Amino acid sequence: MTAAAAAAALATAFGAGIAFAGDDGVATPPDRWDLPGRLVGADLVAATSCEELLDSYVRRAIDLVGPWGWGGGDLGYLEAARSDAGASASEPAESPATTRATDGGTGTNVQEEGVDEPDVVKTDGDTLFRIDDDELTTYDVGGSEVRELAALDLGGISDGEILLVGDRVVAVGANLPRRSDDTRLVVVDVGDPATPVVTGAWTYDAALVTARLHGDVVRLVLGGGLPELDFVTPDDHRGADTARSENEAVVRATSLDDWLPHVVEVGDDDTVDPAGGDLLADCGDVTVPADDEAALGTTAVVALDPGDAGERGVTAVATQAQTAYFSDDRLYLAAGAGRAREWCCVGTRVRPFGPGAGDDGTTDLHAFALDGADTAHVASGEVEGAVRDRWAMDSAGGVLRLALSPTQATDSASSVVTLREQGDELVEAGRLDGLGPGEDIRSVRWFEDLAIVVTFRQVDPLYAVDLTDVAEPTSVGVLKIPGYSEYLHPLGSDRMIGIGQDATLDGQVRGAQAALFDVTDLTEPRRLDTVEYPLGSLAGAATDPRQFTWLPERRTALTVVSDGRDGRTGWVSVLRLEDGRMVGELLPVERGEEVAQVRLVPLPSGAVVLVTGDDVSLLDL
Repeated sequence: MTAAAAAAALATAFGAGIAFAGDDGVATPPDRWDLPGRLVGADLVAATSCEELLDSYVRRAIDLVGPWGWGGGDLGYLEAARSDAGASASEPAESPATTRATDGGTGTNVQEEGVDEPDVVKTDGDTLFRIDDDELTTYDVGGSEVRELAALDLGGISDGEILLVGDRVVAVGANLPRRSDDTRLVVVDVGDPATPVVTGAWTYDAALVTARLHGDVVRLVLGGGLPELDFVTPDDHRGADTARSENEAVVRATSLDDWLPHVVEVGDDDTVDPAGGDLLADCGDVTVPADDEAALGTTAVVALDPGDAGERGVTAVATQAQTAYFSDDRLYLAAGAGRAREWCCVGTRVRPFGPGAGDDGTTDLHAFALDGADTAHVASGEVEGAVRDRWAMDSAGGVLRLALSPTQATDSASSVVTLREQGDELVEAGRLDGLGPGEDIRSVRWFEDLAIVVTFRQVDPLYAVDLTDVAEPTSVGVLKIPGYSEYLHPLGSDRMIGIGQDATLDGQVRGAQAALFDVTDLTEPRRLDTVEYPLGSLAGAATDPRQFTWLPERRTALTVVSDGRDGRTGWVSVLRLEDGRMVGELLPVERGEEVAQVRLVPLPSGAVVLVTGDDVSLLDL
């Protein structure tokens, strides 16, 4: 790829062994678990009957049963992760990369153009909709001042986020009262934003992995782990061998009602238990991994029209997938297992310990074609290396592109890999190894024929990877500087901004930083300017790219910065680009726990709405 072609692409893209006592002694739980996870095999097959489906669950579950319940064998990442959109800023979160689009059309910075994502605010340009936990508020933002129109208590939902679909708002969040990882969906008619009306609500007894909007179709990815069963434990009258045998009998006595997720429509009683509802998927909707050594659980994809959310299309896989990535016409699930590190499981679900690859160092991938409300499995495959999160995945021209972290199946460096669909298989087409040996991937930015990959341990190597030849990804340039970028955003054909952390030459992180890059010549990328934030500060876009807004007409970037000591003081950073430099200004906007909720929403008029914990107003720029 020539420098000119690259610039054009940038412009266009906008276990350890565990011993248990026998019946001659009372066993005690181990101090910790260190058990290798297992991945589902590359192939998925449809169960020919409900009996065959149940047998698949039970057969794989027996190896996971021990004297104290779950935890007797190889134990994987068996419970769905929290929503990628809704993780609290106070908890560890995935490191996002940059997005292909600047705005999803509803005010949210999204990963893929044409694929909207949930957020705490949405706008159609005239009305702004905001959810704060379980309260939906509507605002008129068409005038010179923001005017509140109405507030509606949705009830029974917590940590809600919303999608805007025509004259419907779809809210998704945790179900109340909290029971394991139940999910609630509420549909609100906002045809008259001054009088919003709830038209329906449903609860699922599965965790929300993510949600997306394609056209008028909302898709939920729901994950369920191991069922909560009435296991016994060793005591003075029951040794470990007996307890194990009794627990295996409990598993053999299970039904599909224990393994498949349920859904129930919420009526006047909003405390309904979804586990008492209907099965979400029929047996024929569930595909089964051909490999019995599978991360046990269920991942369900629910497609619905908000105008008739009771009618659903459901596709399910009898395994756990920790990462879900949506393009405009595909859903890709990446299945990888972490290692269990703590004693858990007396009749409880296994908690997530983090994404990664299986014990053999590979990650399994499943591709689904999206057509209207249909979601159909089309191909599966595996790749050596670990998929860090959804930001490490991309699809262009029918090719799946991955940025992979190292595992025991690779060397110590990261890789960029391309895969194509061949029949019902995902086949590796090309691979570039050797990126950032001994370093961690911090961010990835995908374009049509280009990838920007940032790794870090002591310095920040920024790699430009040419993807023109799918069979031969090539590193064409590298820039090594202190610190690292956790979020990258294009500013035109030859400029890019990075939001991340400043660091010393020996890798000591000092505080948040914004950096301006010149990528006119990708064989020699340059850093033009930096703006440093207070010592110990954190950049919001590093964990949530929805806290970044680019205003191309103003040549101004907006992002959120917080005091890293307690995360309770927040500023809006205004970065104005002038003659290859950045002029920065910090505006105090928030104190307290709601810094993560700050949003900067661009309007078609050119105005920007500032949303904080206490207020919704126009930002004076």
